[in-house]
Amino acid sequence: MRKIPYVCIHGHFYQPPRENAWLDEIEIQESAAPYHDWNERIMRECYGPNTTSRILNDQGKLVDIVNNYARMSFNFGPTLLSWLEQHAPKAYQAILDADKLSMKYFNGHGSAMAQVYNHIIMPLANRRDKETQVFWGLHDFKVRFGRDAEGIWLAETAVDTETLEVLVDFGIKFTVLSPYQAKRFRKKGESEWADGIDSRRPYTIILPTGREISIFFYDGERSKGVAFEGYLNDGGFFAENLVSGFDESIEEPQLINIATDGESYGHHHKNGDMALAYCMRFLEESGRAKMTNYSQYLAMYPPEYEAEIVEDSSWSCAHGVERWRSNCGCHTSGPGHWNQEWRVGLREALDWLSDQFADIYEREMSDYVDMPWSVRNKYVEVIYERSLETHERFVEDHTKKRLGTEEVTRFNRLLEMQKHSLYMFTSCGWFFNDISGIETVQILQYAARGIQLAESVNKRRLTAGFLKRLKKAQSNIPEKGTGEDIYLNDVAPKVLTLTQVGMHYAVDSLFEDSSQEITVLNYDCTSDWFHRSKMGTYIFAAGFTRVRSRVTMSEKKFSFAILYLGNHHLIGSTATKLVPEEFDSIVDLAAATFDAGNLSDCIDIIKKYFKEKSFSYFDLFKDQQLR
Repeated sequence: MRKIPYVCIHGHFYQPPRENAWLDEIEIQESAAPYHDWNERIMRECYGPNTTSRILNDQGKLVDIVNNYARMSFNFGPTLLSWLEQHAPKAYQAILDADKLSMKYFNGHGSAMAQVYNHIIMPLANRRDKETQVFWGLHDFKVRFGRDAEGIWLAETAVDTETLEVLVDFGIKFTVLSPYQAKRFRKKGESEWADGIDSRRPYTIILPTGREISIFFYDGERSKGVAFEGYLNDGGFFAENLVSGFDESIEEPQLINIATDGESYGHHHKNGDMALAYCMRFLEESGRAKMTNYSQYLAMYPPEYEAEIVEDSSWSCAHGVERWRSNCGCHTSGPGHWNQEWRVGLREALDWLSDQFADIYEREMSDYVDMPWSVRNKYVEVIYERSLETHERFVEDHTKKRLGTEEVTRFNRLLEMQKHSLYMFTSCGWFFNDISGIETVQILQYAARGIQLAESVNKRRLTAGFLKRLKKAQSNIPEKGTGEDIYLNDVAPKVLTLTQVGMHYAVDSLFEDSSQEITVLNYDCTSDWFHRSKMGTYIFAAGFTRVRSRVTMSEKKFSFAILYLGNHHLIGSTATKLVPEEFDSIVDLAAATFDAGNLSDCIDIIKKYFKEKSFSYFDLFKDQQLR
């Protein structure tokens, strides 16, 4: 019988969380046009097409439509899966179905791998944060895919020995690294080591604790061919280049395995999904290779060799993990005189802030629970399913006493502070060329939300200390200034309060049919009393309203009055100190002047009695402005 290789094609499908830290929703991103945002654009170009990829014959005629995920190995970032579930449910379900289908193809071994939750660089994290990243990633995987993960993807394949120890703690069998992360290898039982690695077999890493984990080192040359050298221009060419890695003179089984960003298959390379589909079909039907996934191959051929890793290494930085903390020289593009010295100040500022959050969390949370960090791990249950029932059950299950309403809010705020403490270390914040980039501004937004939550539960003031450290991070663009300037100009204006959410509700109430109860993204807004009058294109509305966060369960009562004068012209204000009787009489007066056509008098009444916060069209969320 002719020997043939096994082939495993892994796609790392991931986008950084892009949601506004207060709204849990992505605001419009003009650079993604004609789509609303980059997630939607890449979904249309890549994630969706790979669920229904077309296979054409030599005449260019359609012969089949296949789900690529079922035949390849893949992982999806949990935060990306959450977005897909809400915004692209058909593609999301097809991804889950592909894992079940792959179990039929690959002897009960699913092709999906888990991922550390929000893509932090694990060697730069403390043990506690490493554990939470793995715990959250595995929980998210299990509730979505309905099974325990056998393998897990490390962000940027960044690894150190402690990270591998944590993976073993959670029962993980294997992970995938680049060949440049292998220090040396040898056959089990032998004493002589060889430098480098042969990527055609799995390896055992023996840890200091005596435990073991398996590692697949992907084929660097052929992975590079997919990402940068045109393999995806032609599915047949792709297939031939893969099987060229097979050596018939070697007796042992051989696995040709590649790993790239999954976005190669359609986003980075147009119609890359079709090249992938053709390649996998051709390899199997021609008998040139047998498709597999890592889990199946590991079960069939356990490692006969052991290896050692290069500590603090990754697949995207020639200097280990320096890309995420120093001016190492790794970047994506930009003028030649630019540098990335800003990474140092950014890392130092966020490390300091994380330590502050941790201290506040331990001190304040000890009032409610005995094991604060264990409770943080389990908080992923709430993150996965945001509902009042889940919140109430979580509080009841994990607190050592019955909490009052204000205590529940404090409890939730502390946990959300910790979520944002982890989110602000998402790797993309350091990856690119300048601190003013949207990826870095995004992680600074998570820092700002964490500060807001921390200062709401503790008297410690953090903003000044954080900005002092951020000031050391200098942008390459002179007009952008320092990290402090970027924070004050691009992040601080995004900070949102319940009153501001109420302002958006007030605008929605002008036009919604059911104005007394409106959901504004992750906030519930209810008016105990509501009035609306129309006169041609003009609208007057007023309400006595409660705004409640679905995330922290915090609530605020206020009243508002708003006048719409057509196009983008609206005038509104809020007040928190009006009692119902006073509110009724003021609104009656304003409504009477409106009905009489005395718009200037109506405006004067609004400004006189609703003094707390005035707002206009330009104060609205970006998406609301475009309605």
